[in-house]
Amino acid sequence: MTTLAPAPVRQTLDHLDWLEAEAIYILREVAGQCSNPALLFSGGKDSIVLLRLAEKAFRPGRFPFPLLHIDTGHNYSEVIDFRDARACELGERLIVRSVESSMARGTVRLKSSDESRNKHQSVTLLEAIDEFGFDACIGGARRDEEKARAKERIFSFRDEFGGWDPKNQRPELWDLLNARVHRGENIRAFPISNWTELDVWQYIARENLGLPPIYFAHTRPVVRRGGLLQPVTELTPVREGDAVELLRVRFRTVGDITCTAPVESEADTVAKIIAETATTTITERGATRLDDQASEAAMEQRKKEGYF
Repeated sequence: MTTLAPAPVRQTLDHLDWLEAEAIYILREVAGQCSNPALLFSGGKDSIVLLRLAEKAFRPGRFPFPLLHIDTGHNYSEVIDFRDARACELGERLIVRSVESSMARGTVRLKSSDESRNKHQSVTLLEAIDEFGFDACIGGARRDEEKARAKERIFSFRDEFGGWDPKNQRPELWDLLNARVHRGENIRAFPISNWTELDVWQYIARENLGLPPIYFAHTRPVVRRGGLLQPVTELTPVREGDAVELLRVRFRTVGDITCTAPVESEADTVAKIIAETATTTITERGATRLDDQASEAAMEQRKKEGYF
């Protein structure tokens, strides 16, 4: 009597497995097609997810690219400390270039001493690309963040001046990606472009990823400006007429102190953040970025000039 072997058990993949597989494929395509890429790492949650995906794509070997951060000099210290510690833990090369250095060279000039440096990061990024000859920069942008980013392809092409033309992008039919560029051109690659904010937090929970503490609810003095909360800091001091409130807040996205706003929250664990994110009706940048209150056209123009 012939005994039949039991049928193999099929593993059911959930949506995070599919998103992870797509992102790993994109990272490997960048490494395979590009001669000198870099991964943008700020210490924020999206770039933290990118690092885990890069680990899964390339470990036990070293990453086939360095980590690159364009620092405004006005970032939250908790995030910068986490950035340095994580890069050291992974043993990967971290390149930091600062907007302040661009200001010293005269390539960035502020209209006033209190102007946000956030939009000027594009100048410093283009200088870093030229300095190191990067032909690709891998970033953690997602289409759900705002309308201009929704127009980006997975491989978003930039000309020799760093410019982006949303009407002149290569098709990506059947997930075929083409990173071929002429000398001086480069691409921005977005492995988690199809992820949502909720996907990111669910992945953070699944992978048990560490985060800077300001992502979790904590008590902080804030003032209300432009319909948003702004932390009281040396860079954003109290103005005449401001009413300082001591509130429980957390950051949904992190960046330059002068333009990154927290939201009121009691979510002090990843599980609570997931529950809160699942019910919100406001995008993270719409709720937390003072510099993103401009029109879609204004943000698109910034991207055409080389912004992330």
